[in-house]
Amino acid sequence: MTSPARVLLALALVLAPGAWADLSKTEVKERLARTETALDGWDVAAARQELQSLEGQVPGDIEPLKYYQGRVAFEEGQYPQAVELLEAARIEDKPGSYLRLAKDTRGIVKDHAQAESEHFVFYYPKGKDEVLVPYALETLESIHRALAADLGYSPPGKVRVEVVNNARELSKVSTLTYQQIQTTGTIAICKFNKLMVTSPKAVARGYDWQDTLAHEYIHLVVSKMSHNTVPIWLHEGLAKYLESRWRGKPGLAMTPSTLALLGRRVKQDKLIPFEKMHPSIAMLPTAEDAATAFAEVYFAIDYVYTTRGTQGLRDIILGLRDGKTDKKAVEGATALSFPQFEKNWLAHVKQQPFPQELLPPEEVVLKENAQKPDEKKKGREISFGDFAEVSEVPARKFAHLGELMRERNRTRAAAEEYAKAHKLVGDKYESVSNKYALALLELKRLDEAERVLRGSLRMHPGSPSTNVHLGRILLHRKDYPKAKQAYLEALAADPFDPEIHLALTRIHGSLGETALVARAKTASAKLTGLKPEDVERVARDFLSEDAQLVGEGNMPAEQEDAAGKPPAAAAPKRTDGGP
Repeated sequence: MTSPARVLLALALVLAPGAWADLSKTEVKERLARTETALDGWDVAAARQELQSLEGQVPGDIEPLKYYQGRVAFEEGQYPQAVELLEAARIEDKPGSYLRLAKDTRGIVKDHAQAESEHFVFYYPKGKDEVLVPYALETLESIHRALAADLGYSPPGKVRVEVVNNARELSKVSTLTYQQIQTTGTIAICKFNKLMVTSPKAVARGYDWQDTLAHEYIHLVVSKMSHNTVPIWLHEGLAKYLESRWRGKPGLAMTPSTLALLGRRVKQDKLIPFEKMHPSIAMLPTAEDAATAFAEVYFAIDYVYTTRGTQGLRDIILGLRDGKTDKKAVEGATALSFPQFEKNWLAHVKQQPFPQELLPPEEVVLKENAQKPDEKKKGREISFGDFAEVSEVPARKFAHLGELMRERNRTRAAAEEYAKAHKLVGDKYESVSNKYALALLELKRLDEAERVLRGSLRMHPGSPSTNVHLGRILLHRKDYPKAKQAYLEALAADPFDPEIHLALTRIHGSLGETALVARAKTASAKLTGLKPEDVERVARDFLSEDAQLVGEGNMPAEQEDAAGKPPAAAAPKRTDGGP
Protein backbone atom coordinates (compact mmCIF):
# COMPACT_ATOMS: atom_id res chain seq x y z
CA MET A 1 0.00 0.00 0.00
CA THR A 2 1.13 3.57 -0.63
CA SER A 3 2.41 5.26 2.52
CA PRO A 4 0.29 8.25 3.69
CA ALA A 5 3.49 9.95 4.84
CA ARG A 6 4.86 9.75 1.29
CA VAL A 7 1.65 11.21 -0.07
CA LEU A 8 1.80 14.15 2.32
CA LEU A 9 5.47 14.68 1.50
CA ALA A 10 4.52 14.74 -2.16
CA LEU A 11 1.99 17.41 -1.32
CA ALA A 12 4.71 19.63 0.07
CA LEU A 13 6.73 19.18 -3.11
CA VAL A 14 4.00 19.77 -5.68
CA LEU A 15 2.19 22.68 -4.08
CA ALA A 16 4.00 25.86 -4.95
CA PRO A 17 3.38 29.10 -2.99
CA GLY A 18 0.28 30.82 -4.27
CA ALA A 19 -1.25 27.59 -5.62
CA TRP A 20 -4.34 28.10 -3.45
CA ALA A 21 -6.40 31.10 -2.54
CA ASP A 22 -7.60 30.69 1.03
CA LEU A 23 -5.80 27.69 2.58
CA SER A 24 -2.26 27.42 3.87
CA LYS A 25 -0.08 24.46 2.99
CA THR A 26 -0.26 23.33 6.62
CA GLU A 27 -4.04 23.41 6.61
CA VAL A 28 -4.20 21.37 3.40
CA LYS A 29 -1.86 18.77 4.89
CA GLU A 30 -3.97 18.65 8.05
CA ARG A 31 -7.17 18.06 6.08
CA LEU A 32 -5.58 15.28 4.06
CA ALA A 33 -4.26 13.76 7.28
CA ARG A 34 -7.80 13.85 8.66
CA THR A 35 -8.94 12.13 5.47
CA GLU A 36 -6.40 9.37 6.11
CA THR A 37 -7.54 9.07 9.73
CA ALA A 38 -11.18 8.83 8.65
CA LEU A 39 -10.37 6.07 6.17
CA ASP A 40 -8.37 4.19 8.79
CA GLY A 41 -11.37 4.51 11.12
CA TRP A 42 -13.78 3.14 8.47
CA ASP A 43 -15.56 6.47 8.21
CA VAL A 44 -15.71 6.91 4.44
CA ALA A 45 -18.37 9.64 4.65
CA ALA A 46 -16.09 11.79 6.83
CA ALA A 47 -13.20 11.20 4.44
CA ARG A 48 -15.38 12.29 1.52
CA GLN A 49 -16.43 15.40 3.44
CA GLU A 50 -12.81 16.37 4.12
CA LEU A 51 -11.96 16.03 0.44
CA GLN A 52 -14.98 18.04 -0.64
CA SER A 53 -13.84 20.86 1.65
CA LEU A 54 -10.60 20.97 -0.34
CA GLU A 55 -12.11 20.83 -3.81
CA GLY A 56 -11.96 24.24 -5.38
CA GLN A 57 -9.52 25.41 -2.73
CA VAL A 58 -6.47 23.71 -4.24
CA PRO A 59 -5.59 22.74 -7.82
CA GLY A 60 -7.71 19.73 -8.79
CA ASP A 61 -4.84 17.90 -10.48
CA ILE A 62 -2.42 17.64 -7.58
CA GLU A 63 -1.40 14.04 -6.97
CA PRO A 64 -2.11 13.79 -3.20
CA LEU A 65 -5.68 15.00 -3.71
CA LYS A 66 -6.16 12.53 -6.56
CA TYR A 67 -4.75 9.75 -4.39
CA TYR A 68 -7.25 10.27 -1.58
CA GLN A 69 -10.10 10.83 -4.01
CA GLY A 70 -9.14 7.49 -5.59
CA ARG A 71 -9.10 5.71 -2.26
CA VAL A 72 -12.51 7.08 -1.32
CA ALA A 73 -13.91 6.12 -4.73
CA PHE A 74 -12.49 2.62 -4.27
CA GLU A 75 -14.10 2.20 -0.83
CA GLU A 76 -17.39 3.49 -2.24
CA GLY A 77 -17.29 0.81 -4.95
CA GLN A 78 -16.71 3.27 -7.79
CA TYR A 79 -13.94 1.19 -9.32
CA PRO A 80 -13.57 2.78 -12.81
CA GLN A 81 -13.39 6.22 -11.20
CA ALA A 82 -10.92 4.93 -8.59
CA VAL A 83 -8.62 3.56 -11.30
CA GLU A 84 -8.70 6.88 -13.16
CA LEU A 85 -7.94 8.90 -10.04
CA LEU A 86 -5.18 6.60 -8.76
CA GLU A 87 -3.51 6.58 -12.17
CA ALA A 88 -3.63 10.37 -12.13
CA ALA A 89 -1.98 10.22 -8.69
CA ARG A 90 0.81 8.12 -10.28
CA ILE A 91 0.31 5.23 -7.88
CA GLU A 92 2.43 2.22 -8.83
CA ASP A 93 0.56 -0.64 -10.45
CA LYS A 94 2.03 -3.43 -8.37
CA PRO A 95 0.64 -6.25 -6.18
CA GLY A 96 -0.98 -4.84 -3.04
CA SER A 97 -1.27 -1.28 -4.33
CA TYR A 98 -4.62 0.45 -4.35
CA LEU A 99 -4.34 0.87 -8.10
CA ARG A 100 -3.87 -2.88 -8.65
CA LEU A 101 -6.72 -3.64 -6.24
CA ALA A 102 -9.01 -1.19 -8.02
CA LYS A 103 -8.13 -2.59 -11.45
CA ASP A 104 -8.56 -6.22 -10.41
CA THR A 105 -11.81 -5.57 -8.56
CA ARG A 106 -13.17 -3.57 -11.50
CA GLY A 107 -12.45 -6.47 -13.82
CA ILE A 108 -13.95 -9.11 -11.55
CA VAL A 109 -17.23 -7.38 -10.70
CA LYS A 110 -17.88 -5.43 -13.91
CA ASP A 111 -20.38 -8.00 -15.19
CA HIS A 112 -21.88 -8.89 -11.81
CA ALA A 113 -25.61 -8.73 -11.33
CA GLN A 114 -26.98 -6.62 -8.50
CA ALA A 115 -29.79 -6.97 -5.97
CA GLU A 116 -30.76 -4.60 -3.17
CA SER A 117 -32.58 -4.67 0.11
CA GLU A 118 -33.19 -1.89 2.61
CA HIS A 119 -29.63 -1.88 4.00
CA PHE A 120 -27.53 -3.90 1.53
CA VAL A 121 -26.43 -4.01 -2.10
CA PHE A 122 -25.53 -7.54 -3.14
CA TYR A 123 -23.30 -8.08 -6.19
CA TYR A 124 -22.97 -11.61 -7.55
CA PRO A 125 -21.72 -13.45 -10.66
CA LYS A 126 -24.44 -14.08 -13.21
CA GLY A 127 -25.58 -17.68 -13.37
CA LYS A 128 -26.46 -20.04 -10.58
CA ASP A 129 -25.28 -17.63 -7.87
CA GLU A 130 -28.63 -15.93 -8.42
CA VAL A 131 -29.99 -18.68 -6.14
CA LEU A 132 -28.16 -17.03 -3.23
CA VAL A 133 -29.86 -13.65 -3.53
CA PRO A 134 -33.10 -13.92 -1.50
CA TYR A 135 -31.50 -16.02 1.23
CA ALA A 136 -28.42 -13.78 1.43
CA LEU A 137 -30.45 -10.59 1.73
CA GLU A 138 -32.74 -12.14 4.34
CA THR A 139 -29.69 -13.23 6.35
CA LEU A 140 -28.06 -9.81 6.11
CA GLU A 141 -31.19 -7.90 7.05
CA SER A 142 -31.72 -10.26 9.97
CA ILE A 143 -28.20 -9.78 11.36
CA HIS A 144 -28.58 -6.02 10.76
CA ARG A 145 -31.67 -5.96 12.99
CA ALA A 146 -30.03 -8.15 15.61
CA LEU A 147 -26.89 -6.01 15.90
CA ALA A 148 -28.91 -2.80 15.99
CA ALA A 149 -30.66 -4.27 19.02
CA ASP A 150 -27.57 -5.81 20.64
CA LEU A 151 -24.94 -3.15 19.97
CA GLY A 152 -27.09 -0.11 19.33
CA TYR A 153 -25.39 0.69 16.04
CA SER A 154 -26.23 0.48 12.34
CA PRO A 155 -23.84 1.54 9.55
CA PRO A 156 -24.98 4.54 7.51
CA GLY A 157 -26.13 3.93 3.96
CA LYS A 158 -26.22 0.57 2.24
CA VAL A 159 -23.48 -1.98 2.85
CA ARG A 160 -21.79 -3.35 -0.25
CA VAL A 161 -21.46 -7.15 -0.47
CA GLU A 162 -19.49 -8.75 -3.31
CA VAL A 163 -19.50 -12.45 -4.18
CA VAL A 164 -16.44 -13.74 -6.02
CA ASN A 165 -16.24 -16.95 -8.04
CA ASN A 166 -13.27 -18.61 -6.36
CA ALA A 167 -10.19 -18.28 -4.19
CA ARG A 168 -8.08 -16.75 -6.96
CA GLU A 169 -10.57 -13.92 -7.34
CA LEU A 170 -10.68 -13.45 -3.57
CA SER A 171 -6.91 -13.01 -3.58
CA LYS A 172 -7.19 -10.34 -6.29
CA VAL A 173 -9.81 -8.24 -4.49
CA SER A 174 -8.04 -8.48 -1.12
CA THR A 175 -4.51 -8.13 0.21
CA LEU A 176 -4.14 -11.91 0.67
CA THR A 177 -2.17 -14.08 -1.71
CA TYR A 178 -3.71 -17.17 -3.27
CA GLN A 179 -1.25 -19.29 -1.31
CA GLN A 180 -2.30 -17.68 1.98
CA ILE A 181 -5.97 -18.33 1.16
CA GLN A 182 -5.23 -21.97 0.36
CA THR A 183 -3.15 -22.43 3.50
CA THR A 184 -5.54 -20.76 5.94
CA GLY A 185 -8.84 -21.75 4.34
CA THR A 186 -9.95 -18.11 4.25
CA ILE A 187 -13.30 -17.90 2.51
CA ALA A 188 -14.50 -14.34 3.20
CA ILE A 189 -13.07 -10.96 4.16
CA CYS A 190 -14.38 -7.71 5.59
CA LYS A 191 -12.16 -4.90 4.34
CA PHE A 192 -12.33 -1.71 2.28
CA ASN A 193 -15.77 -0.81 3.67
CA LYS A 194 -17.44 -3.93 2.22
CA LEU A 195 -17.92 -7.66 2.59
CA MET A 196 -16.19 -10.03 0.13
CA VAL A 197 -17.45 -13.62 0.12
CA THR A 198 -16.46 -16.62 -1.99
CA SER A 199 -19.32 -18.38 -3.75
CA PRO A 200 -20.18 -21.77 -2.20
CA LYS A 201 -19.69 -23.26 -5.67
CA ALA A 202 -15.92 -22.88 -5.19
CA VAL A 203 -15.83 -25.17 -2.15
CA ALA A 204 -15.92 -28.92 -2.67
CA ARG A 205 -17.79 -29.84 0.49
CA GLY A 206 -19.81 -26.73 1.13
CA TYR A 207 -19.50 -24.20 3.90
CA ASP A 208 -21.77 -22.25 6.22
CA TRP A 209 -22.15 -19.32 3.86
CA GLN A 210 -25.08 -17.66 5.65
CA ASP A 211 -23.26 -17.67 8.99
CA THR A 212 -20.24 -16.35 7.09
CA LEU A 213 -22.19 -13.38 5.72
CA ALA A 214 -23.36 -12.59 9.25
CA HIS A 215 -19.84 -13.02 10.62
CA GLU A 216 -18.32 -10.57 8.15
CA TYR A 217 -21.09 -8.04 8.72
CA ILE A 218 -20.32 -8.12 12.45
CA HIS A 219 -16.70 -7.30 11.64
CA LEU A 220 -17.88 -4.31 9.62
CA VAL A 221 -20.18 -3.06 12.38
CA VAL A 222 -17.49 -3.46 15.06
CA SER A 223 -14.91 -1.69 12.87
CA LYS A 224 -17.17 1.25 12.13
CA MET A 225 -18.63 1.51 15.63
CA SER A 226 -15.17 1.51 17.24
CA HIS A 227 -13.40 3.57 14.55
CA ASN A 228 -11.32 0.46 13.88
CA THR A 229 -9.77 0.29 17.35
CA VAL A 230 -10.80 -3.24 18.39
CA PRO A 231 -7.84 -5.67 18.53
CA ILE A 232 -8.02 -8.95 16.67
CA TRP A 233 -8.74 -11.20 19.65
CA LEU A 234 -11.84 -9.22 20.61
CA HIS A 235 -12.83 -8.70 16.95
CA GLU A 236 -12.87 -12.43 16.26
CA GLY A 237 -14.48 -13.25 19.58
CA LEU A 238 -17.35 -10.84 18.92
CA ALA A 239 -17.84 -11.99 15.31
CA LYS A 240 -17.82 -15.68 16.12
CA TYR A 241 -20.02 -15.38 19.19
CA LEU A 242 -22.64 -13.17 17.51
CA GLU A 243 -22.71 -14.74 14.04
CA SER A 244 -25.67 -16.97 14.90
CA ARG A 245 -27.86 -13.97 15.81
CA TRP A 246 -29.34 -13.87 12.31
CA ARG A 247 -31.02 -17.20 13.05
CA GLY A 248 -31.56 -17.04 16.80
CA LYS A 249 -29.57 -16.62 19.97
CA PRO A 250 -25.87 -15.71 20.11
CA GLY A 251 -23.39 -18.39 20.96
CA LEU A 252 -24.65 -21.16 18.65
CA ALA A 253 -21.58 -21.32 16.41
CA MET A 254 -19.17 -23.35 18.55
CA THR A 255 -18.75 -26.77 16.95
CA PRO A 256 -18.13 -30.00 18.90
CA SER A 257 -14.83 -30.59 17.08
CA THR A 258 -13.45 -27.19 18.10
CA LEU A 259 -14.77 -27.69 21.62
CA ALA A 260 -13.02 -31.06 21.78
CA LEU A 261 -9.73 -29.44 20.73
CA LEU A 262 -10.12 -26.72 23.34
CA GLY A 263 -10.83 -29.35 25.99
CA ARG A 264 -7.61 -31.17 25.17
CA ARG A 265 -5.59 -27.95 25.34
CA VAL A 266 -7.15 -27.09 28.70
CA LYS A 267 -6.22 -30.53 30.01
CA GLN A 268 -2.67 -30.11 28.71
CA ASP A 269 -2.46 -26.56 30.14
CA LYS A 270 -1.54 -25.27 26.67
CA LEU A 271 -3.92 -22.35 26.13
CA ILE A 272 -2.76 -19.30 24.20
CA PRO A 273 -2.37 -16.13 26.32
CA PHE A 274 -4.38 -13.21 24.96
CA GLU A 275 -1.25 -11.07 24.55
CA LYS A 276 0.27 -13.69 22.23
CA MET A 277 -2.67 -13.35 19.84
CA HIS A 278 -1.37 -9.98 18.66
CA PRO A 279 -1.13 -8.79 15.96
CA SER A 280 -3.11 -11.62 14.38
CA ILE A 281 -4.37 -15.02 15.45
CA ALA A 282 -3.52 -16.27 11.96
CA MET A 283 0.17 -15.62 12.69
CA LEU A 284 0.33 -18.15 15.53
CA PRO A 285 2.81 -21.01 14.92
CA THR A 286 0.34 -23.76 14.03
CA ALA A 287 -3.20 -24.19 12.75
CA GLU A 288 -4.08 -25.95 15.99
CA ASP A 289 -2.82 -22.95 17.99
CA ALA A 290 -4.98 -20.68 15.84
CA ALA A 291 -8.07 -22.86 16.29
CA THR A 292 -7.45 -22.95 20.04
CA ALA A 293 -7.14 -19.17 20.15
CA PHE A 294 -10.40 -18.68 18.25
CA ALA A 295 -12.18 -20.95 20.72
CA GLU A 296 -10.66 -19.07 23.65
CA VAL A 297 -11.83 -15.65 22.45
CA TYR A 298 -15.28 -17.05 21.70
CA PHE A 299 -15.61 -18.03 25.34
CA ALA A 300 -14.16 -14.70 26.47
CA ILE A 301 -17.10 -12.98 24.79
CA ASP A 302 -19.43 -15.70 26.05
CA TYR A 303 -18.32 -14.92 29.61
CA VAL A 304 -18.89 -11.18 29.13
CA TYR A 305 -22.31 -11.80 27.61
CA THR A 306 -23.27 -14.29 30.33
CA THR A 307 -22.35 -11.88 33.13
CA ARG A 308 -23.05 -8.47 31.58
CA GLY A 309 -25.32 -9.09 28.61
CA THR A 310 -25.22 -7.00 25.47
CA GLN A 311 -24.37 -3.91 27.51
CA GLY A 312 -21.04 -5.51 28.35
CA LEU A 313 -20.29 -5.99 24.65
CA ARG A 314 -21.25 -2.39 23.88
CA ASP A 315 -19.07 -1.08 26.70
CA ILE A 316 -16.01 -2.91 25.41
CA ILE A 317 -16.41 -1.53 21.89
CA LEU A 318 -17.16 2.01 23.02
CA GLY A 319 -14.32 1.95 25.53
CA LEU A 320 -11.89 1.07 22.77
CA ARG A 321 -13.40 3.75 20.53
CA ASP A 322 -12.76 6.29 23.28
CA GLY A 323 -9.09 5.42 23.54
CA LYS A 324 -8.91 2.71 26.20
CA THR A 325 -6.59 -0.24 25.83
CA ASP A 326 -8.18 -3.64 25.38
CA LYS A 327 -7.49 -4.54 29.01
CA LYS A 328 -8.96 -1.30 30.32
CA ALA A 329 -12.00 -1.65 28.07
CA VAL A 330 -12.64 -5.17 29.38
CA GLU A 331 -12.15 -3.98 32.96
CA GLY A 332 -14.62 -1.15 32.43
CA ALA A 333 -17.21 -3.47 30.91
CA THR A 334 -16.92 -6.24 33.51
CA ALA A 335 -16.04 -4.26 36.68
CA LEU A 336 -13.16 -6.71 37.18
CA SER A 337 -9.41 -6.31 37.07
CA PHE A 338 -8.02 -7.93 33.94
CA PRO A 339 -6.21 -10.67 35.93
CA GLN A 340 -9.50 -11.45 37.68
CA PHE A 341 -11.31 -11.44 34.34
CA GLU A 342 -8.79 -13.95 32.98
CA LYS A 343 -9.21 -16.13 36.08
CA ASN A 344 -13.02 -16.09 35.79
CA TRP A 345 -12.87 -16.68 32.04
CA LEU A 346 -10.61 -19.73 32.52
CA ALA A 347 -13.00 -21.14 35.12
CA HIS A 348 -15.84 -20.53 32.63
CA VAL A 349 -13.93 -22.40 29.91
CA LYS A 350 -13.24 -25.36 32.19
CA GLN A 351 -16.97 -25.70 32.92
CA GLN A 352 -17.79 -26.43 29.26
CA PRO A 353 -19.07 -29.91 28.26
CA PHE A 354 -16.04 -31.01 26.28
CA PRO A 355 -16.44 -34.09 24.04
CA GLN A 356 -14.52 -37.07 25.36
CA GLU A 357 -12.32 -37.45 22.28
CA LEU A 358 -11.00 -35.37 19.42
CA LEU A 359 -13.23 -35.21 16.36
CA PRO A 360 -12.13 -34.87 12.72
CA PRO A 361 -11.08 -31.23 12.17
CA GLU A 362 -13.21 -28.97 10.04
CA GLU A 363 -11.53 -27.65 6.95
CA VAL A 364 -12.30 -25.85 3.74
CA VAL A 365 -11.48 -27.85 0.61
CA LEU A 366 -11.38 -25.77 -2.55
CA LYS A 367 -12.69 -27.57 -5.62
CA GLU A 368 -9.36 -27.33 -7.39
CA ASN A 369 -7.78 -29.24 -4.50
CA ALA A 370 -10.54 -31.79 -4.06
CA GLN A 371 -10.38 -35.39 -5.15
CA LYS A 372 -12.43 -35.87 -8.30
CA PRO A 373 -15.64 -37.86 -7.73
CA ASP A 374 -16.04 -41.27 -9.27
CA GLU A 375 -18.34 -40.58 -12.19
CA LYS A 376 -19.40 -44.24 -12.27
CA LYS A 377 -20.99 -43.96 -8.83
CA LYS A 378 -24.22 -42.01 -9.04
CA GLY A 379 -27.72 -42.08 -7.67
CA ARG A 380 -27.23 -44.46 -4.74
CA GLU A 381 -24.36 -42.46 -3.22
CA ILE A 382 -21.82 -45.28 -3.24
CA SER A 383 -18.23 -44.21 -2.67
CA PHE A 384 -15.36 -46.07 -1.01
CA GLY A 385 -13.25 -42.93 -0.58
CA ASP A 386 -15.64 -41.46 1.97
CA PHE A 387 -14.10 -43.46 4.81
CA ALA A 388 -10.52 -42.19 4.47
CA GLU A 389 -11.06 -39.98 7.53
CA VAL A 390 -11.94 -42.98 9.72
CA SER A 391 -8.77 -43.57 11.75
CA GLU A 392 -10.05 -46.63 13.60
CA VAL A 393 -9.00 -49.51 11.32
CA PRO A 394 -11.68 -52.04 12.37
CA ALA A 395 -14.45 -49.48 11.86
CA ARG A 396 -13.06 -48.49 8.48
CA LYS A 397 -12.97 -52.15 7.40
CA PHE A 398 -16.58 -52.69 8.44
CA ALA A 399 -17.63 -49.51 6.61
CA HIS A 400 -15.78 -50.59 3.44
CA LEU A 401 -17.42 -53.99 3.60
CA GLY A 402 -20.80 -52.33 4.06
CA GLU A 403 -20.18 -50.21 0.97
CA LEU A 404 -19.20 -53.30 -1.00
CA MET A 405 -22.41 -55.07 0.06
CA ARG A 406 -24.50 -52.05 -0.84
CA GLU A 407 -22.86 -51.78 -4.26
CA ARG A 408 -23.92 -55.37 -4.87
CA ASN A 409 -27.49 -54.54 -3.80
CA ARG A 410 -27.18 -56.59 -0.63
CA THR A 411 -28.67 -53.82 1.45
CA ARG A 412 -29.51 -55.83 4.54
CA ALA A 413 -25.95 -57.16 4.75
CA ALA A 414 -24.64 -53.65 4.15
CA ALA A 415 -26.69 -52.29 7.03
CA GLU A 416 -25.26 -54.96 9.32
CA GLU A 417 -21.68 -54.01 8.45
CA TYR A 418 -22.36 -50.28 8.78
CA ALA A 419 -23.96 -50.99 12.15
CA LYS A 420 -20.75 -52.66 13.32
CA ALA A 421 -18.70 -49.64 12.22
CA HIS A 422 -21.17 -47.24 13.83
CA LYS A 423 -21.10 -49.17 17.08
CA LEU A 424 -17.32 -48.73 17.24
CA VAL A 425 -17.16 -45.00 16.45
CA GLY A 426 -20.63 -43.71 17.32
CA ASP A 427 -21.44 -40.31 15.82
CA LYS A 428 -17.81 -39.34 15.28
CA TYR A 429 -17.82 -39.56 11.46
CA GLU A 430 -20.45 -38.12 9.14
CA SER A 431 -19.53 -40.65 6.45
CA VAL A 432 -20.24 -43.68 8.62
CA SER A 433 -23.48 -42.23 10.00
CA ASN A 434 -24.83 -41.20 6.60
CA LYS A 435 -24.01 -44.46 4.83
CA TYR A 436 -25.57 -46.42 7.68
CA ALA A 437 -28.66 -44.19 7.54
CA LEU A 438 -28.96 -44.60 3.75
CA ALA A 439 -28.93 -48.36 4.08
CA LEU A 440 -31.60 -48.14 6.77
CA LEU A 441 -33.67 -45.90 4.49
CA GLU A 442 -33.53 -48.47 1.71
CA LEU A 443 -34.81 -51.04 4.20
CA LYS A 444 -37.61 -48.63 5.24
CA ARG A 445 -36.31 -48.62 8.82
CA LEU A 446 -37.05 -44.93 9.11
CA ASP A 447 -37.08 -44.53 12.88
CA GLU A 448 -33.63 -46.11 13.18
CA ALA A 449 -32.30 -43.97 10.32
CA GLU A 450 -33.65 -40.82 11.95
CA ARG A 451 -31.93 -41.66 15.24
CA VAL A 452 -28.61 -42.16 13.45
CA LEU A 453 -28.95 -38.90 11.52
CA ARG A 454 -29.96 -36.82 14.54
CA GLY A 455 -27.06 -38.29 16.49
CA SER A 456 -24.72 -37.24 13.71
CA LEU A 457 -26.15 -33.71 13.67
CA ARG A 458 -25.45 -33.32 17.36
CA MET A 459 -21.79 -33.97 16.61
CA HIS A 460 -21.68 -32.30 13.18
CA PRO A 461 -24.32 -29.54 13.20
CA GLY A 462 -25.18 -28.01 9.85
CA SER A 463 -24.05 -30.93 7.69
CA PRO A 464 -25.95 -30.57 4.39
CA SER A 465 -25.83 -34.27 3.55
CA THR A 466 -27.19 -35.28 6.94
CA ASN A 467 -29.92 -32.66 6.80
CA VAL A 468 -30.97 -33.72 3.30
CA HIS A 469 -31.24 -37.34 4.37
CA LEU A 470 -33.22 -36.30 7.44
CA GLY A 471 -35.39 -34.09 5.24
CA ARG A 472 -36.24 -37.07 3.03
CA ILE A 473 -37.59 -38.97 6.04
CA LEU A 474 -39.63 -36.02 7.29
CA LEU A 475 -41.00 -35.29 3.84
CA HIS A 476 -41.90 -38.96 3.38
CA ARG A 477 -43.93 -38.66 6.62
CA LYS A 478 -45.47 -35.39 5.39
CA ASP A 479 -44.08 -33.59 8.45
CA TYR A 480 -43.70 -30.43 6.40
CA PRO A 481 -42.61 -27.92 9.10
CA LYS A 482 -39.75 -30.14 10.28
CA ALA A 483 -38.84 -31.12 6.72
CA LYS A 484 -38.66 -27.44 5.84
CA GLN A 485 -36.25 -26.80 8.72
CA ALA A 486 -34.01 -29.70 7.67
CA TYR A 487 -33.80 -28.60 4.04
CA LEU A 488 -33.20 -24.94 4.96
CA GLU A 489 -30.35 -26.01 7.22
CA ALA A 490 -28.92 -27.99 4.31
CA LEU A 491 -29.29 -24.94 2.07
CA ALA A 492 -27.30 -22.86 4.59
CA ALA A 493 -24.24 -24.93 3.65
CA ASP A 494 -24.98 -26.19 0.12
CA PRO A 495 -27.32 -23.84 -1.75
CA PHE A 496 -26.70 -25.42 -5.16
CA ASP A 497 -28.15 -28.88 -4.51
CA PRO A 498 -31.28 -29.03 -6.73
CA GLU A 499 -32.97 -31.54 -4.43
CA ILE A 500 -33.14 -28.94 -1.67
CA HIS A 501 -35.05 -26.48 -3.83
CA LEU A 502 -37.33 -29.10 -5.35
CA ALA A 503 -38.17 -30.31 -1.87
CA LEU A 504 -38.82 -26.76 -0.71
CA THR A 505 -41.10 -26.21 -3.72
CA ARG A 506 -43.27 -29.06 -2.53
CA ILE A 507 -43.01 -28.15 1.17
CA HIS A 508 -43.88 -24.48 0.72
CA GLY A 509 -46.81 -25.48 -1.47
CA SER A 510 -48.10 -27.90 1.16
CA LEU A 511 -47.81 -25.18 3.81
CA GLY A 512 -49.59 -22.60 1.64
CA GLU A 513 -46.50 -20.36 1.43
CA THR A 514 -47.16 -19.00 -2.04
CA ALA A 515 -44.33 -16.45 -2.24
CA LEU A 516 -41.81 -19.01 -1.04
CA VAL A 517 -43.04 -21.51 -3.63
CA ALA A 518 -42.16 -18.99 -6.33
CA ARG A 519 -38.67 -18.53 -4.87
CA ALA A 520 -38.01 -22.27 -4.67
CA LYS A 521 -39.35 -22.85 -8.19
CA THR A 522 -37.06 -20.15 -9.59
CA ALA A 523 -34.04 -21.70 -7.90
CA SER A 524 -35.03 -25.19 -9.06
CA ALA A 525 -35.37 -24.04 -12.66
CA LYS A 526 -32.01 -22.27 -12.49
CA LEU A 527 -30.18 -25.32 -11.13
CA THR A 528 -31.87 -28.08 -13.17
CA GLY A 529 -32.50 -26.39 -16.50
CA LEU A 530 -36.18 -27.28 -16.21
CA LYS A 531 -38.86 -24.91 -17.45
CA PRO A 532 -40.52 -23.15 -14.51
CA GLU A 533 -43.87 -24.71 -15.37
CA ASP A 534 -42.31 -28.19 -15.11
CA VAL A 535 -40.70 -27.73 -11.71
CA GLU A 536 -43.73 -28.59 -9.58
CA ARG A 537 -44.41 -31.74 -11.59
CA VAL A 538 -40.79 -32.90 -11.25
CA ALA A 539 -40.77 -32.03 -7.56
CA ARG A 540 -43.94 -34.04 -7.06
CA ASP A 541 -42.66 -37.05 -9.02
CA PHE A 542 -39.16 -36.99 -7.60
CA LEU A 543 -40.28 -36.62 -4.02
CA SER A 544 -43.45 -38.70 -3.98
CA GLU A 545 -42.06 -42.20 -4.50
CA ASP A 546 -40.21 -44.35 -2.00
CA ALA A 547 -37.12 -43.75 -4.13
CA GLN A 548 -36.90 -40.26 -2.57
CA LEU A 549 -35.50 -41.86 0.58
CA VAL A 550 -32.29 -42.90 -1.16
CA GLY A 551 -32.08 -40.23 -3.85
CA GLU A 552 -33.21 -42.32 -6.82
CA GLY A 553 -36.02 -40.14 -8.09
CA ASN A 554 -36.48 -38.78 -11.59
CA MET A 555 -34.05 -35.90 -11.30
CA PRO A 556 -32.82 -34.59 -14.67
CA ALA A 557 -29.80 -36.72 -15.58
CA GLU A 558 -27.25 -33.92 -15.53
CA GLN A 559 -28.19 -33.17 -11.92
CA GLU A 560 -28.20 -36.72 -10.57
CA ASP A 561 -24.87 -36.52 -8.81
CA ALA A 562 -25.51 -33.14 -7.23
CA ALA A 563 -28.90 -34.21 -5.95
CA GLY A 564 -27.90 -37.71 -4.97
CA LYS A 565 -24.75 -36.81 -3.10
CA PRO A 566 -25.05 -33.57 -1.15
CA PRO A 567 -21.56 -32.89 0.24
CA ALA A 568 -20.48 -32.60 3.84
CA ALA A 569 -20.13 -29.19 5.46
CA ALA A 570 -16.87 -27.53 6.32
CA ALA A 571 -16.09 -24.59 8.54
CA PRO A 572 -14.41 -21.66 6.81
CA LYS A 573 -11.99 -19.20 8.24
CA ARG A 574 -12.61 -15.50 7.91
CA THR A 575 -10.43 -12.48 8.39
CA ASP A 576 -10.84 -9.56 10.70
CA GLY A 577 -12.23 -6.20 9.76
CA GLY A 578 -8.95 -4.36 10.25
CA PRO A 579 -6.27 -3.36 7.77
